Amino acid sequence: MSSRSTVRDLAQIAVFAALIAGLSLPGAIPIGSLGVPITLQTLGVMLAGAILGPRKGTLAVTTYVVLALIGLPILPGGRGGLGVFVGPTGGYLLGFILGAFVIGWCTARLLPRYRILPALLVTAIGGILAIYLIGVPWTAVTVGIPLDAAAIGALAFIPGDLIKVVVTVLVASAVHRAWPGIIEPKPWPWAAAKAETDASGAPVDPEASGRPAVADPSVQQDDRS
Repeated sequence: MSSRSTVRDLAQIAVFAALIAGLSLPGAIPIGSLGVPITLQTLGVMLAGAILGPRKGTLAVTTYVVLALIGLPILPGGRGGLGVFVGPTGGYLLGFILGAFVIGWCTARLLPRYRILPALLVTAIGGILAIYLIGVPWTAVTVGIPLDAAAIGALAFIPGDLIKVVVTVLVASAVHRAWPGIIEPKPWPWAAAKAETDASGAPVDPEASGRPAVADPSVQQDDRS
C-alpha cells in the first residue's frame, strides 16, 4: 500500500468517525422505560460500512466508539466515558462495530453492481440485526429484565432504523456510481469456492484448448494386432 493510499484511507476513516459524531449532535429521543433512545448514530454507522467497506468502515466506527469511551462528549446529549458503556446503551455502541463490518463485508460482495434490493437486505442485516444482536441482550442484563421483554421494547426502533437503511442504500448507490473503486469488489465465499473447483477439477477438452489430442498407446497396439 502506497503512502498516498494510506493517507487517503486515514482521511476517509477520520471523516466518517466525525460524521457519526456529527449525527449524534441533534440529541436523542427517549423511547419507553429502557433508557435506549432514538438517535441518528446508526445512520452514520450504516453509511460507514456501505461506503467505506469492512476494513475502513469498521475502523471509522471503532474510532468513534473509542473516543466516546475515553470521555469525549460525542454521544447524544453530550455524553461520553465508561459509564455510558456499562449502561443500557453500551451494547448498541459495541454492536455498531459489528454492524459496520457486516454491512461493509456484504457490500464488497455486491459490487461492482450495487443493486438496490440486495443492498437493502444486507444493510438491514448489518444495521439492524447485527447491532440488536449485541444491544438487546446487553440492555436486558443491565436493566435486569427478561430477554424477550428487551426484544419487545426494541421493536419501537425498527421503523426508524428501516428508514435509515433506505437512506443509506440510496446514498451509497450514488457514491458507488460516482466514485467506483472505493470498496474493492470481492466474491461471495461459495462463488470463490466454485470457481476454484471449476479451475482445478474440470476436465480439459483438447479441441476447446486448441491442443492436439494424444492417442492412447494401448489402443494403437490393439489396432496393430
